[in-house]
Amino acid sequence: MASQLLLPTNTFTNSSLVKVFVTGDDLTLKRKPNHATRVSYGFSLRANAALISSHRSSVEVPRQWYNLVADLSVKPPPQLHPKTFEPIKPDDLTHLFPNEIIKQEETLERFIDIPEEVLEIYKLWRPTPLIRAKRLEKLLQTPARIYFKYEGGSPAGSHKPNSAVPQAYYNAKEGVKNVVTETGAGQWGSSLAFASSLFGLDCEVAHTYQQKPYRRLMMQTWGAKVHRSPSELTEAGRRILQADPSSTGSLGIAISEAVEVASRNEDTKYCLGSVFNHVLLHQTVIGEECIKPGPEPYIKQMEEYGETPDVIIGCTGGGSNFAGLSFPYIREKLKGKINPIIRAVEPSACPSLTKGVYAYDFGDTAGLTPLMKMHTLGHDFIPSRIHSGGLRYHGMAPLVSHIYDQGFMEAISIPQTECFQGAIQFARTEGIIPAPEPTHAIAATIREALRCKETGEAKVILMAMCGHGHFDLASYEKYLRGELVDLSFSEEKIQESLSKVPLVV
Repeated sequence: MASQLLLPTNTFTNSSLVKVFVTGDDLTLKRKPNHATRVSYGFSLRANAALISSHRSSVEVPRQWYNLVADLSVKPPPQLHPKTFEPIKPDDLTHLFPNEIIKQEETLERFIDIPEEVLEIYKLWRPTPLIRAKRLEKLLQTPARIYFKYEGGSPAGSHKPNSAVPQAYYNAKEGVKNVVTETGAGQWGSSLAFASSLFGLDCEVAHTYQQKPYRRLMMQTWGAKVHRSPSELTEAGRRILQADPSSTGSLGIAISEAVEVASRNEDTKYCLGSVFNHVLLHQTVIGEECIKPGPEPYIKQMEEYGETPDVIIGCTGGGSNFAGLSFPYIREKLKGKINPIIRAVEPSACPSLTKGVYAYDFGDTAGLTPLMKMHTLGHDFIPSRIHSGGLRYHGMAPLVSHIYDQGFMEAISIPQTECFQGAIQFARTEGIIPAPEPTHAIAATIREALRCKETGEAKVILMAMCGHGHFDLASYEKYLRGELVDLSFSEEKIQESLSKVPLVV
């Protein structure tokens, strides 16, 4: 027998949604007949598909990555050796990365050419569409104009292949046989599995996959070997499990396991999906498609709309998606051509930028990576098991931390229930179900749009929509059932973790 399920009224996007019934394990939404709503929603999907097609015909994939470090008058602090605390040297990284990746990590060149082999693979899904969210604007009754750069059309469903493909390419080119990595939400792990399959690499992934088993299956479909993190397969994993057999893991723990595997096997290199400079470099194809003119018939996406963003918003966990969209705009801001507000959004339960300290810390839990100056909650910090698995990281990318410290951007944190509320509004107007990570950007965008409603300002808001949520429906189910709660962090827990941050003078 069907039982009625009551949802919070603030999840509704219009008055046509009146009841929800559950029959067995099925969730069925019952709506009043509303022709206008159906037509609007159908048009949304058709219009988005048409935009994707038209943008691919008019926009060229950028042929270079952009390195923000080249344009900063104050350079970011160097990485330090984890044992000597001296500035890291290229030879110190050869056990982890191929030579070309090491060069990109340290380079001061402004632009780096994208290899033709990488460009050809990029063209499977790039350029990605820039879409105006007119139906969301209408719902919010805001004078703001909202645009989102959608990265969910890649084979893995997110922005992560933008770096996975070049990392796999450079490893294969230098004769590496195996690559190993970590993943939180599974987006990076599935992206590297996809890229490795194209270049004939064996791929191993340390993954906390209980929440998202289908991401594990994606990785395995592309040929990757996947194991749970923390695991008994590494010394780092065994130490964690000995201290806490029920550990839910974290990105920091998974990084420790992956780095350990790479360090003890000469034929294996380490790949990672965020934090390091070369990853942020690769992701700048996102912003470059929006802003940088190229040879005819190249047309800038924002130029097609005749717009310049007043506010740029992206979610942050390690920083790759946020940097990918914002760094090319920061370049133009440094030139004095534009002056947008650039806003990072992080989970309230893992607020490294807004609550962390700016200090040298390890990028992993076991202390195997170089020391990096970043906003950190402490490498021992284990975030709450929020549904945005890709944002459960104790620190922020050093380059993002540096520009935050220099005042080029701002940051806020938002609890996950507000994020899912925004995701529902977005899905029911724009037709795309977002991954939990970009729901933070959506929530912040809605906040900004509602402020514009109050002030009457017609701001242009550009939002990073880094992936779809097709494998995150269990999280949506919890929200729709009213079971999703906001998780916080313990100040005592953070202070205990920060007490273990290395003292670097």
